[in-house]
Amino acid sequence: MAIWQDILVHIVVTAITVLVVLAAFYRFVLRPYIDRKVDELKAAGDSVEQRVRQGVKEGVREGLMDLPESTFKESTRTFLKFGSGLVENGLSSFLGSFDDPERRDNSRPDSARNGQR
Repeated sequence: MAIWQDILVHIVVTAITVLVVLAAFYRFVLRPYIDRKVDELKAAGDSVEQRVRQGVKEGVREGLMDLPESTFKESTRTFLKFGSGLVENGLSSFLGSFDDPERRDNSRPDSARNGQR
């Protein structure tokens, strides 16, 4: 056998041996260790999620209890007014303007509404 063939066989056998040892190390040592750590992190994440959820619930509950009732009514009224204006303006931009007789009557003075000009 020529020297280059001998060297080539040694390189191939060494490469195969290293690959088998690395595969066995990964399969029997590294992978079980990583799986255990992932399970620990999942368990820790679940407990953190539950604690955060409970803390947020308590914080919102306390915050709502501390606010006066008039704040809710006023903010709700403001939100509803803004939302209805937004929807009305959005629809009018798609559908065109709408001639509302009540608005037209409300915008004219009382003498014009009663037929007096």
